[in-house]
Amino acid sequence: MLGELVLDGIEYVESSESRALVEHRVPGLAGNYLQDLGSAPNTILIVGSRHGDEARDTFLTAVREIFNAGEPTTFVADINTATDLTDVVIEDLQVAETGGHRFRYRIRLRKYIEPPEPPATGLLDGGLLGDALNVVGALNTLDALGSIPDLGDPTPPLRAALTGVQTATGGLGDIVAELDSLFG
Repeated sequence: MLGELVLDGIEYVESSESRALVEHRVPGLAGNYLQDLGSAPNTILIVGSRHGDEARDTFLTAVREIFNAGEPTTFVADINTATDLTDVVIEDLQVAETGGHRFRYRIRLRKYIEPPEPPATGLLDGGLLGDALNVVGALNTLDALGSIPDLGDPTPPLRAALTGVQTATGGLGDIVAELDSLFG
C-alpha cells in the first residue's frame, strides 16, 4: 500500500540499498582509501499493470495525486522486512498504454528522511549584530566626509560680502576728513 492506495496488479518489486562511499587516493599507499558516508536512502521499484478504463483512471488519479503533492507518504510491503523504511516519496512515475485497454506503470520510491532542524539562532552572540551596525555607521560617516566641499580656500563667499561692505563704506573717508577739519 502506498498511503491509502492499494497497488493492484504488481508484477515486480525491487528494493535497492547502498552505501555512500568516497574513494580517496593517497600518495604512496597501495590501493585507495574508502570513506563511508553512511547509507543512501533506499529505493523501491514497483512495476505493474492494470486492465480497463475505469481501473486505469482510478489508479492514475490516485497515484498522480500522491506524486503531485510531493509529500512523504507511508509505504507498506513485504519487501520492507528488516528495514526501517516506512515513509517514502515518489521519485519517478511512468505509465504506458500497451493496447487492449491495458496499461503498465512503473513507480520508483525513495525513502524519505526528514531534514534536520535548522541551527538555533540563539547561539549567535547578540553583540555581533551591534558591532556590525557600528561598523556600518562608521562607514556611513566616512562616506559623508567624502562629500564635504573643498576647504582649501574658504574666502570666495566672503569676498562677495566684503565687496558690499566696501561699497557701502566707500564714502566714509571723506566724511571723516571733514569731521577732522571741523573738530580737529
